[in-house]
Amino acid sequence: MSDKSSDDAYKSEQNPSFPPSYKPSSKRHTSKSGYDNGYDNTVLPQFSPQNVKQRSSKRHNANSIKASAYQNSNELNANIPPSFAPNSAKRKTSSSSNVISTSNYENASSNSAYASTQNSSTNNANSANISRNNSDSYIYENSTNNNSNNSNHKKRKKHYVLITISLLLSILLIVAAILGFNAYHFVESNMKKTAWTTNTPDTQEKTWLILGSDQREGAEAKEITGFRMDTILVLTKPVNGHSSLISIPRDSLVSINNRRMKINSVAQIFGKPALTKVVESITGHHIDHVAEIRFEGLTRVVDSMDGVELCYNRTVKDRFSGLDWKAGCHHSNGATALAFARMRHGDPESDFGRAKRQRMVISAIIKKASSKDTLTNFDKVKKLSQAGLNSIIFDENSTPMSLIDMELAFKDATGADGISGTVYWTNPNYIIRGIGSSVLLDDSKNIELFNQLSAGTHAPGSVGTLAEMTH
Repeated sequence: MSDKSSDDAYKSEQNPSFPPSYKPSSKRHTSKSGYDNGYDNTVLPQFSPQNVKQRSSKRHNANSIKASAYQNSNELNANIPPSFAPNSAKRKTSSSSNVISTSNYENASSNSAYASTQNSSTNNANSANISRNNSDSYIYENSTNNNSNNSNHKKRKKHYVLITISLLLSILLIVAAILGFNAYHFVESNMKKTAWTTNTPDTQEKTWLILGSDQREGAEAKEITGFRMDTILVLTKPVNGHSSLISIPRDSLVSINNRRMKINSVAQIFGKPALTKVVESITGHHIDHVAEIRFEGLTRVVDSMDGVELCYNRTVKDRFSGLDWKAGCHHSNGATALAFARMRHGDPESDFGRAKRQRMVISAIIKKASSKDTLTNFDKVKKLSQAGLNSIIFDENSTPMSLIDMELAFKDATGADGISGTVYWTNPNYIIRGIGSSVLLDDSKNIELFNQLSAGTHAPGSVGTLAEMTH
């Protein structure tokens, strides 16, 4: 790190201020949708993609390692949701889910070249309402902010919502085609529901919150308690225009009742509707439906099909994902397919390679689910459908018809004319003692983004900070 960067980090620590997205409730204004979005007209620091491209990876890693060491040496004993680690580490805690009170927030430091160049004068932002400080993208976070994850040997597993949701939605269409009028009753009777939604004002567009959870079930739930949301996606279907699928990072910093924490811990600590409300504050729009995909989802679905054929031209033995693969094509069961989709460390293309393999798994599953052998076998279709539905917890208002709407929106968002990407952020490595490396959203840009997505006025293509970095 240069002397100037070190001085900046030191000054930030000695003279801290609240991140730009913490605004007092008295300064909030109402968006066009009628939803209190918690923003005034303050101009927030803008992210400069060019500066990001000029940073060397070696320098960034050095900064992150130093910041991680600082965080570990000062970690507070907070109430932390348990992480999901190998047996030897199950009882350890992870800095990624630590909680810190407002009084301890003064220890925060912005030890990153991405740090804001403007400080917000909102030290009195002690609102009892849910506010947020989010940034980064799920994909970017995995590729750069993994120092604490690596040091803890992947204490929590990532769950690939896109794979499971793509499969489920395809299965629902297959079930509808085979069962006809009986499909509605079959799907309805197999849907698991729980309270997720809030009483925020409704908006014209339809919006789904799609989550990946590491909450366990059955006998395993007795051994490993607690859960976190490792994948957070917002699917928006406007009245007119194309649908969108936007990722919010799991390490986004949020504030609830003066308690700072990462967004992936909100549901366990404050309840599931609290997480929905946090996401609504990020987007400025009402969430109509929620789908929480559990850890076993992909494994169950693949096993219900008696496995799928997967091909990869590298030999891999990855201890993080558990993948033990010999170069070539193999008939894979659910556990292998999940490891295949999760593996990143053994791939020279890292997150990009993982994304390719996730698409391979999706294609393999849908190909087999749509095969003549499956479609002409009612028992297979029923077993496959039950495996998919039993892996997802829906909100209390979901119906088979809302699932069909979600399927259409999902296909549109991920199609050639769809809109996908990440939220915007100002700092992907914001260090807070007791919490660790968090990410901060560019609040005003995200409100503007979701207003356009909800109105159907945004052009097709990729959006968010990651998209700007790669163009």
